[in-house]
Amino acid sequence: MPSTIRAQIEIIPCKVCGDKSSGVHYGVITCEGCKGFFRRSQSTVVNYQCPRNKACVVDRVNRNRCQYCRLQKCLKLGMSRDAVKFGRMSKKQREKVEEEVKYHQAQIRAQTDAVPDSVFDAQCQTPSSSDQYHYNYSNYASPFTYNNAGPTLPSAMGGMTQQNAQQTYDVSADFVVDSTTAYEPKPTGFLDNNFIGHAEGDISKVLVKSLAEAHANTNPKLEYIHEMFRKPPDVSKLLSYTSMSYEETWLDCADKLTSMIQNIIEFAKLIPGFMKLSQDDQILLLKSGSFELAIVRMSRLIDVQRDQVLYGDVVLPIRECVRARHPSDMTLVMSIFEAAKSIARLKLTETELALYQSLVLLWPERHGVRGNHEITCLYNMSLAAMQQEIEANHAPIKGDVTVLDTLMAKIPTFRDLSLMHLEALCRFKALHPNHQFPALYKELFSLDNVLDFTHG
Repeated sequence: MPSTIRAQIEIIPCKVCGDKSSGVHYGVITCEGCKGFFRRSQSTVVNYQCPRNKACVVDRVNRNRCQYCRLQKCLKLGMSRDAVKFGRMSKKQREKVEEEVKYHQAQIRAQTDAVPDSVFDAQCQTPSSSDQYHYNYSNYASPFTYNNAGPTLPSAMGGMTQQNAQQTYDVSADFVVDSTTAYEPKPTGFLDNNFIGHAEGDISKVLVKSLAEAHANTNPKLEYIHEMFRKPPDVSKLLSYTSMSYEETWLDCADKLTSMIQNIIEFAKLIPGFMKLSQDDQILLLKSGSFELAIVRMSRLIDVQRDQVLYGDVVLPIRECVRARHPSDMTLVMSIFEAAKSIARLKLTETELALYQSLVLLWPERHGVRGNHEITCLYNMSLAAMQQEIEANHAPIKGDVTVLDTLMAKIPTFRDLSLMHLEALCRFKALHPNHQFPALYKELFSLDNVLDFTHG
């Protein structure tokens, strides 16, 4: 497909999930993620089941939650292995696509004219809601691209050639680098210290609302979690899990973690100001912070009183999760659960969890970031908002020690656990070099990350 035509098509969102498209795949304009999903659904014998009522929402955030409904939407839109390529479209079909391109171009121009550039440019404007900011951050050119194994971070942006990236991460041949240009950090003045003071006013309200919505849209609903804990134990699923071998358990955990990190990436993209950072800093923050955010998110999936965890679609006793691991990994697994349980015991609201994730991700002391001033300003805005939330909802734990003090003291522990995970992964790879992990997992948790941590 000619690059000019492809660039025009990419302005049309994926017909299946609404994410950034990469062209016509199997007869429908889709992103790389939906293209890969459809290919996998056709290449093996699959029997997807819908856990609800076969009417799940399939969008950028929820597309991985129900494979059945996602496939049905693909088929309904006309995706087919036999579909013709764009270059063989009839004149009428081509004209229809061109009209749609023009329509989306007009929409983008209209929205760009109507919406402030970012939350930071709103210094002289009073925002009416956070929706306008969601448009800004979700429609900036994303540094995240998709292949047949789900989203990957484009290593080529870190200075590697595409060939080297494939050799290092074993990403499949249809890996598509985002066609957007790299971000240039704004001049220092775009985030001057005056904005920290605004955290007590309207901008703080917009920040809190934006983060709360981003958190709600990228996590399982609390109602679902509570319902799963109320159900009688599913003995067959429990036996299936406990009978897994050491290798099977590792790979299954990697799959579950990868799915969670896909949602963490979506959450990060919706943090006001995050997509204004340079692409290198965005990627570095996610590489070093995604595992830490996964621990924070796990706290929602734990029933502290019963000592249980919701693992995928089965509730497991935490003691079984620890026993299922190799003895060399028991310390890591036990420490992860203890960290998650310690957060759960604080009984944070969903808004507080959203703000806390922002603080963990934007921790300004991460080694290697270049836009440290910008990151620090974003961090301080989240910190000021978090302080207000905690003071409004929680009494001090003991003396002058607040819930916020306790939460901030845990962040170095997350960093230690992240390093322990990388070391455990290195041990596993040394013993089982032929096992294949999801591309996103491989890229986030590479040997380079170990070196970065040890030099940080």
